[in-house]
Amino acid sequence: MLFRSWAQVAEPGWPDVARVADHVGVTHLVVTRHALVRQVLTDPVTYRPDNALDAVTPMPVHALRVLAGHRFRLPPTLANNAGASHPEIRAIVAEALHPSRVAAQRPWLTGLVRERVARLSAALDAGAPVDLYADLAADLPLLVLARLVELPDAPVGAVKAFARAALELFWAPLDADRQLALAAEVGRFHGVLRDFAGTGGGLAAALRAAGHPPDVVVGALFFLLVAGQETTSQFLTLLLHRLAGEPAVRAGLRGGDVPVADVVEEGLRLEPPIVTWRRVAAVDSTLDGTPVPAGTSLVLWLARAGRDPDVVAFPDEFRPGQRGSRRHVAFGAGAHRCVGDVLARMEAAVVVAEAAPLLDGVEVVRAPWCPDNLTFRMPDAFVVRRAEPATAPFPRQPEPAADRQDDAVRPPVELPHM
Repeated sequence: MLFRSWAQVAEPGWPDVARVADHVGVTHLVVTRHALVRQVLTDPVTYRPDNALDAVTPMPVHALRVLAGHRFRLPPTLANNAGASHPEIRAIVAEALHPSRVAAQRPWLTGLVRERVARLSAALDAGAPVDLYADLAADLPLLVLARLVELPDAPVGAVKAFARAALELFWAPLDADRQLALAAEVGRFHGVLRDFAGTGGGLAAALRAAGHPPDVVVGALFFLLVAGQETTSQFLTLLLHRLAGEPAVRAGLRGGDVPVADVVEEGLRLEPPIVTWRRVAAVDSTLDGTPVPAGTSLVLWLARAGRDPDVVAFPDEFRPGQRGSRRHVAFGAGAHRCVGDVLARMEAAVVVAEAAPLLDGVEVVRAPWCPDNLTFRMPDAFVVRRAEPATAPFPRQPEPAADRQDDAVRPPVELPHM
């Protein structure tokens, strides 16, 4: 269950709090109810974020040596920081992602998406299949983020490969050989970030000016390259796939009856790219009557909390604007709520407004497939093509009167012997 929770998110019978063992025998307390998930997220004293970036598969010595060879470190910076430095680091990152700066990117992003949609529409009209992940959504958030925080000048493909490798290394069930390969890839790019942290402008320069050491600058950049762009490209893909099966919603978008913003929020509720998040109990506590000893790992099932019938009227239906739709926890809650939520919403709104018409009259050739992962969906492709129109049978032409015979007396047709 832990590593494919999105496939079980609507299954009935889950208790509000459940003990579940993972692939290496570690027991986690899975929290499913919306109110309890928010309770944990908004209480950083009782439930700390220290384990947020811990590898779910313990790393063997040889993988640790590879990371150490690249001087890899992930000190507390954003998601895993419960210390005194967190508010200042978060404030600096939040300034780089300020809503006014995000809004200034919208015209540029809209133009880029329109160009891609026009090219994809022409390919569909020509009868070719198109991949809406690879050819539309995959790199958009990275391109926007690079403009906002002045990311290092690295090929887009290399950054995407690094980000997906990091998501797999720290949150997937892995064997030792795979861990070693991923450690080498993540370690190499960590070196690129370390070089940039010492000389780069934008966000890196702001963190340095505030007196933060190089490891903290690298840690903040590392997390942004994962959570600040990869999760958004995943969400765009999942949302487009969902919309492909929601013709009534697309019709509402076309007619102006369904606001784009409501579609984005309902997508975040039903198809969040981050399906779980972790906390660790700092002290002995009780959660909904369940004892939680200090040191317990809690897995907060964000995706299921978004379908809590106590919060949303129609929990399993895509109904933009319905009661409770915007109360999802796709961005978390409390002091560690996602600092890039305005950016993700803007990007999703542009893609929905510009790209939803591509889904009219298409059929899905290949739905997104997601590998096993504790927290992230990581869809790999979403391929569609124009649906072939149903062919109506040619109308039967009447036979000439002289040749017409009543079917009841027409002699049977003899088949040749085989």
